Amino acid sequence: LEEVLEQQPDDIQTFLLHTSILDRLCAPLCDAVLGNSAASGRMTLAYLERANLFLIPLDSERRWYRYHHLFADLLRQRLHQELASSFEDAEQHVNVLHIRASQWYENNGLEIEAFHHAAAAKDMERAERLIDGEGIPLHFRGAVTSVVDWLASLPATVLDARPWLWWRHASLLLVIGQTTGVEEKLDAAEAALQDAELAANADEKSRLLKGRIAVARAVLALTRYQPDTMIEQARRALEYLSPNNLSLRANAHWVLGYAHIYRRDFAAARGPLAEAVSLGQAAGNIFTTILATIGLGNVEEAENRLTQAADIYRQVLELAGDQPLQIIHEPHLGMARIYYQWNDLDAAEHHTRQALQLARQYDRRIDRFIICEVFLARVKLAQGDVSAAAAILARARRSARHPDFVHRLPDVAAAEVMTLLRQGHLAAAAHVAQAHDLPLSRARVYLAQGDTSSSLDILERLRGEVEEKRWADEQLQVMVLQAVALQAHGEKDRAVQALGDALALAEPGGFTRLFVDEGPPMAQLLSQAVSRGASPAYASELLRALEAEQQKRIERSLLPAAPVQPLTEPLSERELEVLQLIAQGLSNREIGETLFLALDTVKGHNRKIYSKLQVHRRTEAVARARELGLF
Repeated sequence: LEEVLEQQPDDIQTFLLHTSILDRLCAPLCDAVLGNSAASGRMTLAYLERANLFLIPLDSERRWYRYHHLFADLLRQRLHQELASSFEDAEQHVNVLHIRASQWYENNGLEIEAFHHAAAAKDMERAERLIDGEGIPLHFRGAVTSVVDWLASLPATVLDARPWLWWRHASLLLVIGQTTGVEEKLDAAEAALQDAELAANADEKSRLLKGRIAVARAVLALTRYQPDTMIEQARRALEYLSPNNLSLRANAHWVLGYAHIYRRDFAAARGPLAEAVSLGQAAGNIFTTILATIGLGNVEEAENRLTQAADIYRQVLELAGDQPLQIIHEPHLGMARIYYQWNDLDAAEHHTRQALQLARQYDRRIDRFIICEVFLARVKLAQGDVSAAAAILARARRSARHPDFVHRLPDVAAAEVMTLLRQGHLAAAAHVAQAHDLPLSRARVYLAQGDTSSSLDILERLRGEVEEKRWADEQLQVMVLQAVALQAHGEKDRAVQALGDALALAEPGGFTRLFVDEGPPMAQLLSQAVSRGASPAYASELLRALEAEQQKRIERSLLPAAPVQPLTEPLSERELEVLQLIAQGLSNREIGETLFLALDTVKGHNRKIYSKLQVHRRTEAVARARELGLF
């Protein structure tokens, strides 16, 4: 490479060295970087390509090129060597080249590249101005990462002199789903701002930064499910922000809307969310528009308007396009819940897995992946794959034990109760429902145990509470289970009446799984409802879905049994369960908590498993079980 370079004329060597700072080249950009050079960028690039000087075209029109990466490394090294031998401050001369490149990129509407070169030149004013403009889409991970990396490289003294950069660093971390260190950066921004105000009177810029910091604190509180703090900080932001600052005011209204959603006051959430959408659209703030629109979808779904919610979620997915935004996990999960209710389990699983993939990109202190895992377990349970549902929930429970996620344990527990009941483990289901104080789950367990009086007592009390709070989604769940419990209690007339009320509420949304999941008892109820003229068309449709579900269960039961275990003494069903959990990496204590067994009991099962498989440790047991096809 050195020999090739040294054989070139001086003007070509100068061209190569000075343009080596560029990741990609085009003729006008090269002309701008070289300044008043007599060499023509177009002609020189054509010459370099003909001479096979490690120049690689990036498009078929031969407009953009790049140097081979090894050649580019050599050129940059040689550039610094030559400048160091000729000038006292070689770095300053390289910075001049970067500034020229930054100016050209900005003039041609390529602000991300303009920022990269401004940062490389250590031109703080230019870099600040570029990331504060509208040309860099700071809600897309690709653009955010380079800005965050640059901000992280700056010393605290530089950031203290520019409090705005502390806030920008914190806000961009929130955009990419990172919460670690955000609060500390916001504290530093406020401290630096206070010091700056002591030196000069507070002005509009100071008020703007205070408003920005308040918005960031409100969003941070949102990730932590703190509605009181969300409301306090969002209102503080609106006090400081100018009425003309549409984009940030949209963010504040979005957080206000979600604070009401967290309080399950959906009527109060509509106004702020609609205002956020309006302001976001007026400001061209696609990111906040998407977030607020998702919130409106959540409201429609919570009020049982599934068709309207699905339309909103689809609109969001279309608006986001192909961008892999983490926030799109929510409309995917919303579509999964809706398709589940519409009994399209394949579509529900597809959207759940899409949501889970995106949710796992968040900071591990954000709980969205647990929510997705719990719903995936519900889908698997509906598909008849009980073991898969149990395994997913075991993993979710391990995650939910983290101090940041303990508020998700009741969600995991509610799904566990459903799974345990399907497995016939009534005592274990009762223990989970009681331990986590889950009224609806306790009512379901009492019903499975045949204690219909206790089940109805809970459901009657619970129905009064949710009706008073106007929680339409939970009200419908309670009404359906109440109808089944009344039927089991022998009060057929009241059962049909309760079912008729539930059908009237559920029909506009097209709910199906809500009824199908109740199995044969619901089929009997629906037959009576049809005979009495209660939503006959809808009830008949649900009956057909139940019949199809029953047929699937029969077909699954007729599938060939698992191969006979090629062991002298086969593993019991419980030992197979323990072995499955060993294969998933659970400790003995975690296995005990999952199966509600004492630790000594788990260890006893382990000894029997090792003996029957003729192994001595966990890894050998799993490998041997796979060889024998026991999973």
